[in-house]
Amino acid sequence: MTGIVYKSTGSWYVVKTASNTVYKCRIKGKFRIQGIKSTNPLAVGDSVDFDLETKNNETTGVIHTIHDRKNYIVRKSVNLSKRTHIIASNIDQVFLLITLNNPPTFTGFIDRFLVTTEAYQIKTILLFNKIDDYNEEELFEIKYLQHLYSKIGYECMEVSAIEGIGVSSVKEKMIGKTSMFAGHSGVGKSTLVNAIEPNLDLKTKEISEQHKQGQHTTTFAEMFDLSFDARIIDTPGIKGFGIVDMEKEEIGDFFPEFFERKQDCKFNNCLHIDEPKCAVKDAIEADEIPYSRYKSYLQIIAGDEEHYRVDEYKRE
Repeated sequence: MTGIVYKSTGSWYVVKTASNTVYKCRIKGKFRIQGIKSTNPLAVGDSVDFDLETKNNETTGVIHTIHDRKNYIVRKSVNLSKRTHIIASNIDQVFLLITLNNPPTFTGFIDRFLVTTEAYQIKTILLFNKIDDYNEEELFEIKYLQHLYSKIGYECMEVSAIEGIGVSSVKEKMIGKTSMFAGHSGVGKSTLVNAIEPNLDLKTKEISEQHKQGQHTTTFAEMFDLSFDARIIDTPGIKGFGIVDMEKEEIGDFFPEFFERKQDCKFNNCLHIDEPKCAVKDAIEADEIPYSRYKSYLQIIAGDEEHYRVDEYKRE
């Protein structure tokens, strides 16, 4: 039988077939996926083949084949720095939820996330959430960030799950697609999903005042079928987002505004750091590329994973 993984709990997987029959499945033996050093062999969104077996009057599935993935999105494993964790696969688009505060989403995090989705060729839409909760100065900052990222080519939307602002527009973009919602804990993923599809009733929690970060409400990624011909993958809140499996020489290619100027650099292997006649550095000097993006690039190149969460909104 063939089905799609809708939920993973580490040892058991919920798999749904084309006839909407749901089976609890496990993996047969150990999977070795070529080229991927992952802590989890299976991810939500994977298409798999499985056989049924019945023991003690209970029918479960045994997964024996994983079909090739169209794409997938990874993050560094929490405990094993050289291993990856596949968050989800076969995604049509990602909505990255961003809040200016409560909790803060810094440009370093946004840029790292975008580099990863660029690398795996996944369309990303930036959702500036809690738009009803900002004062005039904060709204100006939101407008600046929207201008920054839309100029690069990323679609930006303002939403408020509480007030219903932009919810119907997000819903419209989801029709006929598998969408993933991502962002820090507390940015309002579950609240927004509940506004889009109230019947789901995903758990939400208040922001921790002490740390201004959300409390984790989603432990594992899970996919849901929605009532309007769409699927959604709800993910655990992500605190940091380390870049994995990328050579220094290729990271600049996943910054679209760097890549389009690369051919004008004097050296075809230019890292845009110390080299003379660098078109990217010239563009930064001319304010054609925001310094925050270049700063993120330098931090990724340097492998600075622990200290990038500083106030990067301040334009230098």
